[in-house]
Amino acid sequence: MAYNNTIQSIAIGSFDGMHIAHQTLAGKVDALVIIERNGGYLTSGYKRANFTSKVCCFYHFDVIKDLTPEAFIDKLQTDFPSLETIVVGYDFAFGKDKSGSGKTLQRLFDGKVEIVHEVGVEGVAVHSRTIKAYLREGNIAMANKLLGRTYSIDGMVVAGQGLGKKELVPTLNLNVKEYQLPLEGVYATRTKIKGEWLDSVSFLGHRVTTDDSFAVETHILSGDIGEVEGKVEMMFIDFLRANKKFESLEALKEQIGQDIAKAKEVLG
Repeated sequence: MAYNNTIQSIAIGSFDGMHIAHQTLAGKVDALVIIERNGGYLTSGYKRANFTSKVCCFYHFDVIKDLTPEAFIDKLQTDFPSLETIVVGYDFAFGKDKSGSGKTLQRLFDGKVEIVHEVGVEGVAVHSRTIKAYLREGNIAMANKLLGRTYSIDGMVVAGQGLGKKELVPTLNLNVKEYQLPLEGVYATRTKIKGEWLDSVSFLGHRVTTDDSFAVETHILSGDIGEVEGKVEMMFIDFLRANKKFESLEALKEQIGQDIAKAKEVLG
């Protein structure tokens, strides 16, 4: 069944992150055809639509991976009967065993095919894999530059150790799925609660000083916000320090005080 009879131009890709290079493609077309996979995302599923005004149409990779290039183009023309223009990145590959490329599209598609050249920021090529690598290094500043926005994740609030409120500082503990998480450590962040972005300092990683379990937790700098339930969104502003083990809860509490002061300075 056709997605939309009025769509005349599409860009095809994974669009994971909806970063600066993806926005370049999106700016040329009516709609995005998003190849959906599972896990390790910068921006998963429908959330990509939060960063574009264009129509978003999804193909799951498992459904199309074995199509020949010819069969894939037939599918596009069936789903988009008014299709006249296809836009892809210079490294686009499609079809079984990635046998098709942008040049294959130009040869097989009876319409216009535009291949967009590599997009760079400060001499760095913009790719989802590059952004993920910066996140794994804790280089939030460069990841955000390549994204063209502030990296954010979300998760459901879950019960924590109960240690923070009693012995350290109160935190919201989040169950985060699907996302590429940054380097284990402490970050200056903003946390969205009940529609409002609040300054926060957040930790993600293994609690090596206590039970060694993995956690994503955020402390709201403005004070106790009471009970919070449901989904919470968190954006990463700056990396403060790497995860480390402390000899005592007192030493950890002293460091958390320093983290809070630094986060307040970063967040202004």
